[in-house]
Amino acid sequence: MIDPGEPLKLQIERQEKIIEALIQRASREHDVGSSAYSLFQSAITLQGEVWEKTRDLEQALDTLGRASNQLKIAEYAREQTERNLADALDAMEGGFALFTEGKLEICNDQFKAMVPDVADVIVPGLDIKDYFEALRLSKDIVSRAISENGAARRPVRPGNGIGTPYPSVVGLRKDRWFQITHKTASSSKIVLLSTEITSIVRQNRLEKDRLIDEQAVFLQGAFDHMTQGVCTFSAEGTLLIHNERFRDLLRLPISLVRKGTAFNQILEFIVKQKLLESTTQGEELANWVATVRAGKGLEKKVRHLSGDILNIRVHGLPDQGFIMNVMDITAETQTTELLEQRVRERTLELTQANERLRRQNEEQARVDEQLRLAKEQAEEAMSSKTKFFAAASHDLLQPINAAKLLISTMSEGARNTPLTDTVLRLERSFNSIESLLHALLDISRLESTGTEMTVSAFRIGDLLNSVKEDYTQLAEEKDIRLDVVPCSLWVSSDQRYLLRSIQNLVVNAIQYTEKGRVLAGCRCRGTEVVLEVWDTGVGISMEDQQRIFSEFTRASSNGGSFGMGLGLSIVDRACRRLGHQVTVQSERGRGSVFSITLPVVAAPDQEGNRETDDPHAMPEDMDLIVLIVENNPDVLFATAQKIESWGGSVLTAASTDEALEQVREIGMAPDIVLADYQLDGDDNGIRTILAVRQETGTEVPAIMITASREETLAEDSRCHDFTVLTKPVKLSRLRPLIDWKTRRPAAV
Repeated sequence: MIDPGEPLKLQIERQEKIIEALIQRASREHDVGSSAYSLFQSAITLQGEVWEKTRDLEQALDTLGRASNQLKIAEYAREQTERNLADALDAMEGGFALFTEGKLEICNDQFKAMVPDVADVIVPGLDIKDYFEALRLSKDIVSRAISENGAARRPVRPGNGIGTPYPSVVGLRKDRWFQITHKTASSSKIVLLSTEITSIVRQNRLEKDRLIDEQAVFLQGAFDHMTQGVCTFSAEGTLLIHNERFRDLLRLPISLVRKGTAFNQILEFIVKQKLLESTTQGEELANWVATVRAGKGLEKKVRHLSGDILNIRVHGLPDQGFIMNVMDITAETQTTELLEQRVRERTLELTQANERLRRQNEEQARVDEQLRLAKEQAEEAMSSKTKFFAAASHDLLQPINAAKLLISTMSEGARNTPLTDTVLRLERSFNSIESLLHALLDISRLESTGTEMTVSAFRIGDLLNSVKEDYTQLAEEKDIRLDVVPCSLWVSSDQRYLLRSIQNLVVNAIQYTEKGRVLAGCRCRGTEVVLEVWDTGVGISMEDQQRIFSEFTRASSNGGSFGMGLGLSIVDRACRRLGHQVTVQSERGRGSVFSITLPVVAAPDQEGNRETDDPHAMPEDMDLIVLIVENNPDVLFATAQKIESWGGSVLTAASTDEALEQVREIGMAPDIVLADYQLDGDDNGIRTILAVRQETGTEVPAIMITASREETLAEDSRCHDFTVLTKPVKLSRLRPLIDWKTRRPAAV
């Protein structure tokens, strides 16, 4: 019935009403009760309830008294806090004002006293916008400055009742300055703090003036020590600052270089005193003034009547003023003039020298033309010589080839007869002729500028084995042991010229060795291989080692009668053309070692066209049909006789047409074709080989036997699948090659 949360007065009133209702109820029951006992019970019950209500009422009154005391204490504390706040605000050195919802709630006296004619409007409830409006209209404020932090005239955040910007620094009369700082206490409360900064402003002003004075002194000192004259003018054209060098260069009196002197006055003095040459007087000086007034830069070089040459420059300044520089460039100008004079003199000298060079060039051109003609004549002579040697080699090698074949046949017939020694001597003589002829031809080809090297990859061991086969008999005749160390490395070089080089080194070693042995082999050194030929011969002196690679040079006069000293010259020339290094090490009486350094290359996956048969393991009879095509009758006869001695059946022809007739007569393809390259007229061995294959429809094996050294033969042999042997042919290579090619499956 009573809500404890209601006020105490209301609870007491309700309790009184309840007590009164209970008393009235007891009276009614007393009036209508039927017995005294029931009335007594009712009285007792009523009295208990009254006591309970009375106790509750007393407790409520007690609680109300305590609450009233707490309220009085809180009110006293609030009043004390307000007095303390007022005392604190009054004790503050600066002004303080609190605005709630844009209305002034409290401020101190310093805030009111900041601007005297605004103090009357600063009362509680003042709108902050009205306060700033009053500041704007105040006559005591003489300046509204922008603070260093850029916060000046910054608008207050929207929603706080302020829509206008406010100044951050305020200047008052009598050189007083205040700074207004804005602080946001909450979304509805704003605090304005006003701090007097008069002493700070005055101190900064004094410091600024002091720095300006110091800078002026420094600037003046710098001006005074400059080698050029400097003078600055204001926007109105009056002199501000100058150095003594400026006055000295223009020969100006002291009165004209005082602060405030007009630029026009200085120019007028220059005109009147005629300090400058006539070319810079009058109208030109007036143009100077107009140019400077227009804010344009100016640069003039003038000559003073004293003889000095001055360079005058005028540049604009940011404040619309300008600065004038005067520099003495007499020495520089004189140096320039001197240099120009020297340049003119040098130019004249160069022109004359150029004329002399032109005449010399014309003379040189005539000489060059004569040299060109002489070179063409020499090249033509060399070409003629090369052609002559090519033709001579063919013509000379043909009979030598025929003679060697005939001697070979003769040696077989004269075996175990008195003619054996004669035949052997005849064979050695022809071998000497062949070697000498090959040497001369090699020298001729290496001297020719048109000779090309055919560089390819091949196994070096094959060349060494070939050399051993060719010269074992020569070594045995001198009772010398010729050994070759097997080698499976592949190298990159010209196979023909490298073979000739190895042959010359081995022959040289055999000829200059009286007893012992000759050894040829290879040493691998990284990506290179060194081919070496050792001998136990007479050796070479140190002085001879410097000249043995020249033509017609031999190591000693008693080193043997073989050769003309061309072998090492051929080795040197060929290896230089191929880029191979050739070295020699030797000691007199103990032998020599010659070496050729070659690049090593990777071996191909498959090796083709290799003659792997042992030349000594040939069968007794050659059961083959051999077509021999040769236009030289003697060579044709000798070759046919040799093939027949081996047991072969021979078809002979002097041209391609005769070869086709022979094939048609037998009605079948020959087992192999031996053809010379150079036949009569336009006919050649390649045409013969291709015609026979076309006629028979069979890829007939073929060997080209020729004295020609044309570079295209190597490419033709690969394209048309035939092997090339040079004349005079070595029978030790011909027979194994025939056997190998006829056993190889023919390509279809």
